[in-house]
Amino acid sequence: MLSWNEIIIRLSLAACFGAVIGIERERKDWAAGMRTHMMVCLGASLTMMVSAFGFFDILGSKNIVLDPSRVAAQVISGIGFIGAGTILFLKQGVIRGLTTASGLWTVAAIGLATGSGMYFAAGITTVLAIIILWVLQPLEKRFSKHFKQNGLRIIAYKTSNPTVILERLTEQEGASLTSFTLDKTDTSFIIHVKFESVSRSKFNNIVQILQADPQIREVGWSRS
Repeated sequence: MLSWNEIIIRLSLAACFGAVIGIERERKDWAAGMRTHMMVCLGASLTMMVSAFGFFDILGSKNIVLDPSRVAAQVISGIGFIGAGTILFLKQGVIRGLTTASGLWTVAAIGLATGSGMYFAAGITTVLAIIILWVLQPLEKRFSKHFKQNGLRIIAYKTSNPTVILERLTEQEGASLTSFTLDKTDTSFIIHVKFESVSRSKFNNIVQILQADPQIREVGWSRS
């Protein structure tokens, strides 16, 4: 059995490891912040200790076999329930919270490692998780910026002809149109278009042309 000191060390370290990763999520004002990560890591650590040492009183009984991995395995599969709650589907093609959900899954694994006494592995994983979540974020944004597409959101009056608007966009030289969506409301047409490759000057020129069109009520642009 574990000593009281060892139990305190494992639970305290698990809470600290979870707090370190949770602080990184907290600074972005996510619902799953420091306390959530601490609770997940602490609970996983306790689960691991219960799984490994909680059934010693029945060991040796007839037909009783201890498998410490069974209870711990349920943490890895069950943490998906909490992780799913952090994922937000904002609109078509835009999903937020996947990194936080994966972070909670990793925190649960860190808690299991801490509860089993693998302090070094838990500590190294915490450091690497912080590097991935915090240090590499600017690099990821800079790298992914080159693959983002310019998009336009065009709101046209209901009396307009959206086909004519789309034809004008496809006829623009130096602007490759990759996809579009067309939605109709009671008062207008909403057109979302994406360009694969277009220069800044050409993009601004297209916006000016659309703004001058009397059929169009509003033009907005975005990076997607």
